[in-house]
Amino acid sequence: MLNETPTLAPDGLPYRLLTLRNSAGMVVTLMDWGATLLSARVPMPDGSVRETLLGCASPEQYIEQTAFLGASIGRYANRIARSQFTLDGVTYSLLASQGENQLHGGPEGFDKRRWKIVQQNDGEVWFSLDSLDGDQGFPGNLTATARFTLTEDNRIAIEYRATVDKPCPVNLTNHAYFNLDGNQTDVRSHKLQILADEYLPVDEMGIPYQALKPVSGNSFDFRQPKTIAQDFLSDDDQRKVKGYDHAFLLQAKGDLSQPAAQVWSADEKLQITVYTTAPALQFYSGNYLEGTTAREHDAYGAWQGLALESEFLPDTPNHPEWPQPDCVLRPGEEYVSVTEYHFIPRA
Repeated sequence: MLNETPTLAPDGLPYRLLTLRNSAGMVVTLMDWGATLLSARVPMPDGSVRETLLGCASPEQYIEQTAFLGASIGRYANRIARSQFTLDGVTYSLLASQGENQLHGGPEGFDKRRWKIVQQNDGEVWFSLDSLDGDQGFPGNLTATARFTLTEDNRIAIEYRATVDKPCPVNLTNHAYFNLDGNQTDVRSHKLQILADEYLPVDEMGIPYQALKPVSGNSFDFRQPKTIAQDFLSDDDQRKVKGYDHAFLLQAKGDLSQPAAQVWSADEKLQITVYTTAPALQFYSGNYLEGTTAREHDAYGAWQGLALESEFLPDTPNHPEWPQPDCVLRPGEEYVSVTEYHFIPRA
């Protein structure tokens, strides 16, 4: 189902809202601005319905918030240090969007564009976006597609694809924030498992400054499920960024059949299992959410939502030595990244 809002987006046209439904009663809404996930409502065995995504009350409020709620991120998700990289002997200067660094594709990244609706039905929507040579400083013309599918077994499957006419780093992700309690609670009471043996330490600006570190023996070991609160702020790597905001190199190594992470609500009655073809998952515990416009109660507080963003490691264009596939997309190749969030309600 497709609806247009009376309120106009920055380009002077209505926001277009899309609704996906399955026979289990799960309902997902999206909008074309930023190819954004607005809502994911999961029916529970006791007859209640849980809203699992953070979001605003109306589409125009998404323009004001700076947390990238539910948005599609590109050309390059996460951070690029000093907003520059060198590729094939040429140094490219990008538009900075967080201090001297570029975050999530620049000041006018893909989250701030209207994506074209290519096709849609009750089960899926397919968006496309054209990004011109020089957009935010990136080389070459890029065409991206984003396909969101709601399956009969309560999975939101997100497939990003891209092609280019010049070599360019490409890293697309979705920035959904989850709270499986269904209201504005502290997600640090959620239980989390991340199937990863290494994580990437970052400085106060979120820029990697040393090699990957083993998770064993420190607060980043989520290989066995534990509450986020258990080891929260217990070491310097966390304290630098007010909590968790780090990339984990996944054991699955791009195998979509292997779980990358699992999250449980505080009452353990709702679970998400995450699968992805991406090499890494950025776990963000919502450390700077405070003041973000909320759907129901004025504003979110810090730690009221968590993000699990599938991607290459941050600043990968400047670190070809890291053990993951090449982030550079070249003409004639196709970038494909698939992530599934499987919602599992329990009695």
